[in-house]
Amino acid sequence: MCKPQHYGINYSINPWMDVNNGADYNKSIQQWNDLEAKIKELGATVKLVEPAEDLPDMVFTANAALILKNGNAIVSHFAHKERAKEEEHFTKWFVDNGYKVHHTSIIFEGAGDALFFGDILIGGHGFRSDVTFYEEISISYATVRLVDPYFYHLDTCFCPLEGTDYMIWPGAFDGITNQFFKLLKGNEISVPENEARQFACNAVRIGRNVILPEGCPVTMQMLCDKGYIPHPLDMSEYIKSGGACKCLTLVI
Repeated sequence: MCKPQHYGINYSINPWMDVNNGADYNKSIQQWNDLEAKIKELGATVKLVEPAEDLPDMVFTANAALILKNGNAIVSHFAHKERAKEEEHFTKWFVDNGYKVHHTSIIFEGAGDALFFGDILIGGHGFRSDVTFYEEISISYATVRLVDPYFYHLDTCFCPLEGTDYMIWPGAFDGITNQFFKLLKGNEISVPENEARQFACNAVRIGRNVILPEGCPVTMQMLCDKGYIPHPLDMSEYIKSGGACKCLTLVI
């Protein structure tokens, strides 16, 4: 995670971001602190990367890299110039922490667009990652196409849970992609559209615990019905930027 000392909506690079509807700084600090505290309460360890003054979106560490086995990290190559300088800061952190760092010249935004479902990497593309990136990696993968600009990263509309369980907002994908998800034969939790737009799928799973934005009662009930324990948190100031719980974390 990355503390939000410099977080703010200083530009617009997705439909959620409006420089005239800025984040409340004090609330954003409190919401981030609450998320960190909840993650620790549920038994996970948090490591921090140093925030940079001119990089307000560095707080969204999900986009830092794709973490592979044996300490390998493929650092992201951001689609927008506003985030490009994040690459050097994340690279330094991974090097300093003993990772084998790899770079790509292809546009790719890390665990925002690439999520493991069992042993298969589900690779999102359409807005922030180029589909050809996935041809560079030597692991099993399947690509899925995002078509709604409000769900510009895979982790805004798809969340692997335990085993073959997953949450999804089908409206974010094209028809072929939705057919692919059906072929997975997993246990699908299809969230309602209004809760998808509250970033219900942008959740952090720790065991059977699922941390998600508040305001998603239907999704929470479906999670309970599947044996999960939902933990709702106020994420309003980050939703203004197009992110929530998952976007603020990177599993390493």
